[in-house]
Amino acid sequence: MTDQAVLVLRLAAPLQSWGGPSRYNRRDTRPEPTKSGVLGLLAAAEGRPREASLTDLLGLRLGVRIDQPGTLLRDYHTVSDHRGLPLPAAKVDAKGTQKKTGPAKYTGVTQRYYLQDAVFTAALRGPAPLLEQLDYAVRHPVFPLSLGRRSCPPTGPVSLGLHPDADLPQVLTDVPWQASAHHRARFRGTEVTVEATVEDPAGDLTVADVPDTYNLKTGTVFGQRTVRHLWITLPTGRKTNEQADDRAGRTDPGHDPFALLGW
Repeated sequence: MTDQAVLVLRLAAPLQSWGGPSRYNRRDTRPEPTKSGVLGLLAAAEGRPREASLTDLLGLRLGVRIDQPGTLLRDYHTVSDHRGLPLPAAKVDAKGTQKKTGPAKYTGVTQRYYLQDAVFTAALRGPAPLLEQLDYAVRHPVFPLSLGRRSCPPTGPVSLGLHPDADLPQVLTDVPWQASAHHRARFRGTEVTVEATVEDPAGDLTVADVPDTYNLKTGTVFGQRTVRHLWITLPTGRKTNEQADDRAGRTDPGHDPFALLGW
């Protein structure tokens, strides 16, 4: 029995948000899942409290394949007190009480960004016993799973299973294309090429998304990791470039009410 394995996850939802360095009133999202977000999902599945150690998870190497990039959504909010009172400031005094805004502020504006209609295949390589535990936890989560934020629950099963003693790029090449049916319908060829990133000490890009803790009291300090980009060609499942539409027996997809939305 090998001592290394790869756990494959399908990360798909109507909305996802993988936070970057932004804080407070503007919360951005990165175009693909972060290591902090993926490890947070695994920690939630195991039922770890926020102050629990992440030491055993930090050594897992992460690879992400963008099966369906989705589109960016901006969620615009205004916040005010229904009693007409000034909003409290973010800062607190020595007693832990929130200070008043000065000058008085009656309306707060926040902007949060999401990826809508995106699908990713994530692969984590590490010790086989640990990944077996994580695979079980994802299938039987203690806490609800979310893709970056609590308001973003995944659709469908998350775990795609374990690959014993496999290499990250090879697993991302072997796992079938996970795009949704309406996204697949846009491609007429027998193959599709998608972007991926793999954690690699010899990579060409440094990413600061490795968490030291999820403890809200102390805050999270993000460490760096090195990744490399690659392109992966996958079969679409079509037998020929001119394969007829199964439902209508023709090459054109017929009426598509979502076409105007770019879906």
